Amino acid sequence: MTASAVRDGLVVVDKPAGLTSHDVVARVRRLAGTRKVGHAGTLDPMATGVLVLGVERATRLLTYLVGAEKSYDATVRLGVTTVTDDAEGDVLERSDASGVTDEAVADGVRRLTGTLQQVPSAVSAVKVDGRRAYARVRAGEQVVLAARTVTVRRFDILAVQRAVAAGSPVVDVDVRVDCTAGTYVRALARDLGADLAVGGHLTALRRTRVGPYGLDVARTLDVLAESFSVLPMADAARVAFPVRELDAEEARRLVHGQRLAAVGLGEQPVAAFAPDGSLVAIVSETGPTARPLLVLQG
Repeated sequence: MTASAVRDGLVVVDKPAGLTSHDVVARVRRLAGTRKVGHAGTLDPMATGVLVLGVERATRLLTYLVGAEKSYDATVRLGVTTVTDDAEGDVLERSDASGVTDEAVADGVRRLTGTLQQVPSAVSAVKVDGRRAYARVRAGEQVVLAARTVTVRRFDILAVQRAVAAGSPVVDVDVRVDCTAGTYVRALARDLGADLAVGGHLTALRRTRVGPYGLDVARTLDVLAESFSVLPMADAARVAFPVRELDAEEARRLVHGQRLAAVGLGEQPVAAFAPDGSLVAIVSETGPTARPLLVLQG
């Protein structure tokens, strides 16, 4: 596909294991014939699932999608602690998890549901004095990150299986998680293991949803290579944000950066559409007026 054929829009990718989010961005840049491609939140290399990318002008929408709630399917292994809190890191300690009952696991999961103060994994993309935490860890530095407030709206146990790994009894717990942006499922695995006094880490992670975009609209890189297309910005915005329909005069004023009267939609980002259905701007209400956060026409 040539650059002249590219339209502005989103691409929802079903990321395979083994690639970084930046690897996926690089591939989509080649497929789209443009360097103007960005992502709305990363996935670790071992993780699979929904990765939302913006192409051309739609990259400007990503700022308002990064904070969207997310959903995951994951497997937590109790009885093994790793450096990275997932299966990619070296093992720090093994414990006999045979005494951990299903009831204890359920109780531990309940304690990690709701609003929490969560310390991100040391090997994470959180910046410390301008550098990513994972880069500091790989350079041999000790990194201690501050706790942050996150909300785990759903933490459901799907299955519990018992096994032996490297000669030590472990418990594998399949879970489903709905959470706010900035929540680390790896940290949930670590904290569940710590709460049960046997340690824990993540062995599998699949992101099933970012905001309104789920696996049902995600496409693999192979499918995109065969037929590349984007979800047009207007269609993407209609499912991602509350909607305000404008008349012609309101649309004209927004294009020129002017404020409109508020209509009761509040401070959340709102997609404002012209009478012809085109996306004019993302707006937010403050008091009696709505101001443009992002103007996409003109």
